[in-house]
Amino acid sequence: MKKRKVPGEQAAQVRQRKFALLQRYRIPEAVVADLLPGSLSQSHRRCGKPTCHCATGAGHASWYLAFMVGGKQRVEHIPAAWAADVRRRVAAGREFKQAVAEVLAANAQLLVLERQQRRR
Repeated sequence: MKKRKVPGEQAAQVRQRKFALLQRYRIPEAVVADLLPGSLSQSHRRCGKPTCHCATGAGHASWYLAFMVGGKQRVEHIPAAWAADVRRRVAAGREFKQAVAEVLAANAQLLVLERQQRRR
């Protein structure tokens, strides 16, 4: 999938918010530029036309990306041509999220150890 800048005022506001968060937490954009949250899934639907191949087969395949925004779940249709790239980006996002969770867990463990050492 070719990377391009999405036009429009709403896209500009999202980019500004993303840039501000990256600066605030000192995260290099290259680290998170390609990551996506959520999960990618494929479903099959029948179109309802009696002469279509889907009437007797598995149905028409569609790809969807499900993710959370502001505490609400969003589900977006993904073109079939994008599916492989989106799958890779979701996997990378999941790995990053897991790495951050491990760092936070290590911080908590270090806090506990520091507290134990100060008691002595």
